Amino acid sequence: MTVAAISDPLVENYREAFVTNPRRAEHLADGKVALMCIDVQYLDAAEGHGLFADPDKSGVPEESRKYYFDRLKKKVLPGMRVLQDAFRESGLEVIHCRICALTQDGRDRGAGHRRLHLLAAPGSKDAEFLEEVAPVGDEIIINKTASGVFSSTNLHYVLGNMGIKTLYLTGVYTNECVETTARDACDLGYFVTLVDDACATVTEKLHEASLATLRDRYARVSTVNEVLGELNIFRDCSTAGIITRKG
Repeated sequence: MTVAAISDPLVENYREAFVTNPRRAEHLADGKVALMCIDVQYLDAAEGHGLFADPDKSGVPEESRKYYFDRLKKKVLPGMRVLQDAFRESGLEVIHCRICALTQDGRDRGAGHRRLHLLAAPGSKDAEFLEEVAPVGDEIIINKTASGVFSSTNLHYVLGNMGIKTLYLTGVYTNECVETTARDACDLGYFVTLVDDACATVTEKLHEASLATLRDRYARVSTVNEVLGELNIFRDCSTAGIITRKG
């Protein structure tokens, strides 16, 4: 399913500034890029847990639940894992964001999460990452209590400390936390790539609508294979000594 094309008179200006800008390639060559895996945890990405502990009370119709979990299992999680391994092999950062409060009762949560009664307490099953895409070693974990990871954490400060300039986004939900992160990252000056087939939400229409509004405006939309192709070029150049890998 695709969203009908919408005429955008400013698209070329945005594309040149954010999508085809040559600094993207420079950042990759310098190792100033990171893969971000957003909210892939038991709270919102596992059947029978968290928001889906009682499917009938989740607010998500059965057909949409089936679509969501099928996409996760067959496409998003395998693709995300392939990207994680590729970034790791390239010596590039893999950063994990999740919904997780600082307190057991969630009194530190953002107002929106409190209104939604959304809580993943520290140490709870809901706060755990799905095993197949969980952090490895000392990979950075950012806990948040709002849709936007930049507005509710010190991520911008951390990325600045590491010299990260370009972000590759994966995770759930496309139209909520992923889209909010993409917009905020772009506003903060990062180049953003949203990996289409490594993201998911509860309906295909919502997923495609988010891509339509972000594409060539706030983010470049790519596929897992396209990103792997970029990383292969990066690794080949590193092996040949054309560029110097960090780490």
